[in-house]
This record gives sequence, C-alpha cells and structure tokens, in this order.
Amino acid sequence: MASAVVPRQLLPRDERRAQILLAAAHAFSHEGYVATSVEDVARQAGITKLIVYRHFESKADLYRAILDQVSVRLAEEWERSSAADPAAHSQAVRTLLTVARELPDGFRLLFVHASREQEFAAYADAFREIQESLADELLGELIESGPFHTWVIRMIVRYLATAVLEWLEVGDPLEDDLFLRRASVGLASMVEPWVAVGAH
Repeated sequence: MASAVVPRQLLPRDERRAQILLAAAHAFSHEGYVATSVEDVARQAGITKLIVYRHFESKADLYRAILDQVSVRLAEEWERSSAADPAAHSQAVRTLLTVARELPDGFRLLFVHASREQEFAAYADAFREIQESLADELLGELIESGPFHTWVIRMIVRYLATAVLEWLEVGDPLEDDLFLRRASVGLASMVEPWVAVGAH
C-alpha cells in the first residue's frame, strides 16, 4: 500500500513571513547569529531554504527584520498603553511585558543579543538611545540636568528591560498582573527618593 503524501501547507505571504520570523528568532536567540544558518531557520520553520529566501534576501536581512518587528510592536503597544493608562511607569512596564510575551525570542534578540553582534550593534545602540530619550521625557525636569540625570535615565531603562527579561525566565504568565504592579512600584520607589535627594 502506497504511503499517504502529506501536502505542503500553503500560507498567505504575510503569515508565512511571520512564521519564518518566529522560527528565526528562536534559532538566533538559542544558537547565536554566526552559528545559525538559513538552513537552520528553514528546518525550525518546517520549510525549505528556498522559501526563506523568497521572503528575505539574506540571513542579515532576516535578523534585522526580527529587530524591526519587535521595535514596531513596542511603539504600537506604547501608544495603546499610553492611551489606556496615564501612569507613566505603568505604561512602560506593561508595554515591555506585552511585547515580550508575544515575541519572547525576538525581544531577547533586541534587548540582549543584538548589541553583542558586530553587524547589529549600531541598531541596538540606536534603539537604546530612543529608550533613553523616552525615559528622559517621562522624567521631565524632576532631576537637574547633568551626570546624575544621565545616570538616572540609564538606570530606568536598564531596570525595566532587566525586570521583564528576568520575569520571562521565571514568571508564570498567570501572575503577570502582579508582576506589573510590583515592577511599577519598584520603579517608583527608586525614582522618588532620587528626586527627593536632589530637592534638598
């Protein structure tokens, strides 16, 4: 008896692209950019290398597309969260966690791995500068300009990113709301004393 032939699943172009991005993010975040080949990505996605190349010109193009995907989602989620919650510290934590849960491997690439890859370090630097600029807007004139102001901005950005990354590793999604409250309180409890000290 002839064995049944399983037909290849045909997906709309945008769905196939999204599938490839998820598979590539997983492969890159676990094996690194250099050690991951386009063949590895295709295998992870359950497709052929040819299909990957129909959507992305090169491995570098694919990696950059993942970084762009996460960056765009963060901007979209920030806009949505800002409209729903007037508390700036809550907006920031919720935005990061929402996207991290949606695209965990891509989130790790953007916040951890990209800065270690020579080809994408400039991208990571530019993204960090955007984050720091946004934190500076949220902080306003609460702390006088100068080295201490710069330190506070960088601490805020690093605290938020690290908090979410660590929660991805150890946290239960069912307890995300509790994490959001605790992380928001943690941020406020750091910034408020820094502001108070500067006021005296």
